Amino acid sequence: MRSALFDLDGTLLDTAPDFYRVICQQAQNHGFAEPDFQLIRDNASNGGKPMLKAAFPEQFIANETALHNEFLSLYRSNPVESGGLFPGFNEALSWLEEQQIPWGIVTNKPRDLTDIVLEQLQLTDRCSVCICPEDVSQSKPDPEGIIKALKTIDATAEHSLYFGDHIRDIVAGKAAGTPTVACTFGYLAQGEDYREWQATHALHQSENLLSFLSEQFI
Repeated sequence: MRSALFDLDGTLLDTAPDFYRVICQQAQNHGFAEPDFQLIRDNASNGGKPMLKAAFPEQFIANETALHNEFLSLYRSNPVESGGLFPGFNEALSWLEEQQIPWGIVTNKPRDLTDIVLEQLQLTDRCSVCICPEDVSQSKPDPEGIIKALKTIDATAEHSLYFGDHIRDIVAGKAAGTPTVACTFGYLAQGEDYREWQATHALHQSENLLSFLSEQFI
């Protein structure tokens, strides 16, 4: 069976605006200078701690645990305000559903946060499978999550696609045996060359996802 599997932050969802909103709230709470948005976007695929370290390098060293716990609490209470699906993705997901091609998520984002975000965006029931770190013994770049997702939806690796915006996504997809798609519209750090990842395909504009999928699956 064919399938399309996606990384979450920076691939399926544009979550950087909400991460930035939360971190700016922290800056206001503590009297820190607000960071540049691009700094947060460049680190958004790496998780909360790398974003906080980039935003508040001096303060993070002394207050890592407290700042991270505050970040998680603020984000968990209101994770979707400014962000959402990347442009073009809702139409592309609807097309997959119409074609009865299952789509799913393999992410390193914790389960509790993932579930809240998917529920608020009304994606929970649309998604055929969602694999989080709690579901595997090794997170990406290990291929375990992708392999488990494929098995769950009874899809074959060679007839599936894995989309990601970070080198660990492409490494995981390759190891799982799926063709890979480097999503350069996502949180690709400035100066990073996606071509070095050697993904099977590259998608430079999220609005082109539907046409790309139709070419691959029809």
